[in-house]
Amino acid sequence: MLERVTPDASALRPVPRPVASSLDELLAGVTDRTPMLHSDSKSGVGFERVVIDGVPHVLKHVHVDDDWTMRSFAETTCIPLEVWRTGMVDVLPERIDHTIAGVAGGLGRDGLGAALLMRDAGAELLPPGDDPVPLEQHRQLLDDMAALAARTWGWAGHPALLPYGNRWLPFGEAAMADEAARGFPDEVPRIAAAGWERFAERAPKQGRDTVLTLRRELTPLVDALASTPTSFLHGDWKMGNLGIGRDGRSVLVDWTYSGPGPVCHELGWYLALNRARLPESKAATIAVLREALERHGVDTAPWWERQLRLCLLGTLVQFGWEKALGDEAELAWWCDRATEGAALL
Repeated sequence: MLERVTPDASALRPVPRPVASSLDELLAGVTDRTPMLHSDSKSGVGFERVVIDGVPHVLKHVHVDDDWTMRSFAETTCIPLEVWRTGMVDVLPERIDHTIAGVAGGLGRDGLGAALLMRDAGAELLPPGDDPVPLEQHRQLLDDMAALAARTWGWAGHPALLPYGNRWLPFGEAAMADEAARGFPDEVPRIAAAGWERFAERAPKQGRDTVLTLRRELTPLVDALASTPTSFLHGDWKMGNLGIGRDGRSVLVDWTYSGPGPVCHELGWYLALNRARLPESKAATIAVLREALERHGVDTAPWWERQLRLCLLGTLVQFGWEKALGDEAELAWWCDRATEGAALL
C-alpha cells in the first residue's frame, strides 16, 4: 500500500547557511570576471561569468531596484538570499540541483541586495526557443515538482520568504500602476499593460469580470486557497529556469519567488509560460503531476479538484494579459478554467 504523507511542518529543520559580508569575500580566488547576457532573463538583473580556482561560475546581482518582478511581488527581503540563508536549499530532494555555491548579502541601497554565486549550469539548461521539450524530460520535471511538494508538505512558510498572499500580486492593478508611475522602465510590464487592454476586449464576459475583479482585490482567491494544503514553492517553473544536469538530476535556478503556497500554483505557472514547449496536452500534464504526487505519497483525493480549479483561475489573474495577446483557443481554455474556479469563491 502507498504510504501517505501526513502534513508536519516541524519535520523540516533547515540549518542556516553562512552569508558572505562582501563581494570580495564571496569571490575570493577569482581570476576572471566578464559581463554576460542571459537570453531568457526578463527581470532586468545583471549577470557575470566568473572563474574561481579554474572553475567557471555565474554571478547574479540581485536588488529590488533593478528587478521589476521583485517589486511586483512586493518583496521586502532579498528572497534568493534568504532561501540560502535559512537553509531551505537543504530541504530540497537530492534529485534537484539548485546550483548555488555561495551568497553575499547586505549589498546595494539600504543593504537590500545580494550577489548569488552559482556553478555554471548553462550547458545543462533547456535550450531556448519554442520547440517542445522531450517527453521524458518534461515528465521528470513534473515528477520533481511533485517530489519537492511532498518533501515539504504542510510547510507554512518563513517570514523572510515570499508571503503566501503575495504570490498572485504580479500584473495586478497595483503592481502595474507602480511600474506605470516609474515610466515602464522594463519591457514586459509595458507589454502587459497593452495585454490587459486586449483581455478586457477579447475575454468572454464571465471569465473576464472575475479576473479583472481579482486583479483589484485578491482576498477572495487567497482565502479560498488557504483552505487547501501548502508546501515550499520554487515559484518560477518556466523552461528558462529548468534543465537536466550531467548527473541526471533536474536543474532548477532562480529562487526569487520562493515561499509557501499550493503546488497547483507551480502547475498553473508551468502550463501558462511553457505552453508552446509542452510535449503533451494540458490535461495530460495535469494528470501527470497528480499521479506523481500520489507516487510520492501525497493523498490528493481530499483537495485536488478544489486547489487545481482555484489555482488555474489564479494563473489567469496573473497572465490573462499574455493569453489575450495569443490565439483564441488558448484564451478560451484559460477563461473556461477561470469560470470553473470562480464557482468556488
